[in-house]
Amino acid sequence: MGVVLLTWQLITFLYSPDYLPSIVEIGKSWFFHWAQGTLFEDLIATLTRVAISFFLAMFVGLLMGVIFGTFRTANQLFQPFLLFFLNLPALVTIILCYIWIGLEESAAILAVFINKLPMVIVAVREGTRVIDTKLMDVAKVYDVSLTRTFFYVYLPQLYPFILAAARNGLALIWKIVLVVELLGRSNGIGFGLHNLFQFFDIAGILAYAFSFMVIMFLVDFLIFKPLEKKIQRGRDDVRI
Repeated sequence: MGVVLLTWQLITFLYSPDYLPSIVEIGKSWFFHWAQGTLFEDLIATLTRVAISFFLAMFVGLLMGVIFGTFRTANQLFQPFLLFFLNLPALVTIILCYIWIGLEESAAILAVFINKLPMVIVAVREGTRVIDTKLMDVAKVYDVSLTRTFFYVYLPQLYPFILAAARNGLALIWKIVLVVELLGRSNGIGFGLHNLFQFFDIAGILAYAFSFMVIMFLVDFLIFKPLEKKIQRGRDDVRI
């Protein structure tokens, strides 16, 4: 990160500060919007939308992914719908949700949820196809209950796929949330960026963007990285 900041600062000497502000100018803009603007409120609004959409999509996607991966008939029946939503542009989904439901919070959440859900379903479905059936047979031989078999034998084998879907999906979902906010909400990072664009405030735009990017970096470093290491240790123990 230090190298990136230093490189940015060096590049700013080659361009006009009106088009590429320095790290110092971005920092000043951040402090201004945080202390006297609505950056904090916008950040909380965006994080709330990201969190709700993310957990809804992960929960529903996990259930549907397991069903599609386990039951071939269900997968074949819904495969055309899955392909349709995988290729449906996010912008179209957002616009349609706002038209059909109105400029409501529920429309914003639904639009993000629809765009995220197919990715989770596909990732989990592919994970179910590489489940070690021998482990499942052992659980059956020892008469392990279906509930314990699912949570202690079946589900742990899906953890790498769920983690991949969560990490990639989170990187995508917050970008979609910004578009949702820009088009139809009265708060959030996307709404703030729209206002700053009206004044061509590049330093403010970058301050807003970097604020959310830093949070995403922290989520990846504090949550996804430890989970990834824990899952890898568990897989190594199984091999041993």
